[in-house]
Formats: sequence, structure tokens, C-alpha cells
Amino acid sequence: METDPHLDMVRPVSPNTPQGCEECLRLGSPWVHLRLCLTCGHVGCCDSSPLKHASGHAENEGHPIVQSLEPGEDWRWCYVDEAMV
Repeated sequence: METDPHLDMVRPVSPNTPQGCEECLRLGSPWVHLRLCLTCGHVGCCDSSPLKHASGHAENEGHPIVQSLEPGEDWRWCYVDEAMV
């Protein structure tokens, strides 16, 4: 199995807004699931959410890897490679 080249961008982070998506909280918008940016700690909503803030953050900031913030889930996703890491 190949190692994702973006894993070197993963840092020890804490969620900036553990109570929800940073942008959705500001806007008063709903979300479906939460994703944690493993480069900076940004909390964004998933692509099933209306505003898709996690993938937007990954694209705008160049932070490709997120981890699910959903209880009981322990997986990471690379937006650039569109693969679990």
C-alpha cells in the first residue's frame, strides 16, 4: 500500500470549534457531519452538508487531510487524492 504524500501536513491539532462547523456557526446554517482539518484544527461540515465547508477549506487553504469528528468514527480522508489515509 502506498503512503499518501500529503500525510506530512498532518499536525497534532485540537478542534477550533468542537461544538460545530466554524462557518455554519457564524452563518446559522445547518450541517450534516463534521470534519477536522489535521493541519490547522479547522472544523468544517461534510460534502453532504449544504455549504460543504470542510472541502472548501481544504481547497482554499491547501490543507488536504481531514478526520471525521463524528462519534465512533476513526478515519481520515485526503481531498487531493480522494482516498482514505
